[in-house]
Amino acid sequence: MSIAKLARRVVRALTPYQSARRIGGQGHVWLNANEAPLAYPFTVEGSKLNRYPECQPAEVIDGYAAYAGVNPSQVLVSRGADEAIELLIRTFCEAGQDQILICPPTYGMYAISAETCGVGIVEQPLTASRQPDWPAITDRLSDVKLVFLCSPNNPTGDLVGHEGLTALLEAARDRAIIVVDEAYIEFCPEASVVDLIAQYPNLVVTRTLSKAFALAGIRCGFTLANAEVIAMLAKVIAPYPIPEPIAQIAAQALSPMGLELMEERVLELNRQKARFKAELATLPCVQEVFEDKGNFVLVRFTDGAAVFAAMKAAGIILRDFSSKPGLEHCIRVTVGYQNEMDAVLAVLRDQPQASV
Repeated sequence: MSIAKLARRVVRALTPYQSARRIGGQGHVWLNANEAPLAYPFTVEGSKLNRYPECQPAEVIDGYAAYAGVNPSQVLVSRGADEAIELLIRTFCEAGQDQILICPPTYGMYAISAETCGVGIVEQPLTASRQPDWPAITDRLSDVKLVFLCSPNNPTGDLVGHEGLTALLEAARDRAIIVVDEAYIEFCPEASVVDLIAQYPNLVVTRTLSKAFALAGIRCGFTLANAEVIAMLAKVIAPYPIPEPIAQIAAQALSPMGLELMEERVLELNRQKARFKAELATLPCVQEVFEDKGNFVLVRFTDGAAVFAAMKAAGIILRDFSSKPGLEHCIRVTVGYQNEMDAVLAVLRDQPQASV
């Protein structure tokens, strides 16, 4: 008998999330994972490494609460926002009974986490204007426990409409939890919905240090919610989710100097993004440029496969989304610094316009 037959049936049937590192590739310009282009040095002090770490390090919780404008009781720190997604599903959904709702095309880990927990998935695709279909979602609230919305949305870059969101939150009171994933919100901070938590106890916001804070390697994310929700999640989270070195680095990133560095990084990347989009508009191989509210740009090319192959040959690793519904010939380009974006543009200038 194969050992695999001992695994849960849902796990045997599962197709794992295809992360950038899992897909891999050979190249010298990595613009496929929405990472920051450069790492910054941090110091780690080792005198506490013989002790188990705090479950929720006070310095990290207090620092992020101050940064996000909420109370410390409204913050939970976890191993990346991915763990926050799974914690929400494990806490509020009964395996084999409950469902979540997602709005594809969107971040793939919502569905993967639900599948691994034995929780059903309701798909309500984005509208033609790439907004959640608010009436259709409202009609399904009796069928689901959690609704996941990504704003800015990965991979399209669109923001969730404020009016539609507030109407959904009203309709979902005492019925479902609405989760807004703000992994990229530092690139458009004015669009955050964290201020709505005070009014809507069924709103949860997830955040991360992976993008604007340039700390993807430490896996540190946050959940912001009503204190009652945080208390429920704290029952489920692992006893020691944040290693001591990670807590030290996160606290430094949330210090005044760390926040200043993050804001400078965001300004530079937003400048590079605007320049890159302006250049894209002049290229005959480009058919459509999507919204750009994150640290990436989704581009529809006249021949996406040819562009992807040309980039690979040049050692430039991008993310192909052409297999996703409505995203034919679409490739996502992480925004890097000028030399990286210049390398992408050099390849694109050599691409012919496809015949029609």
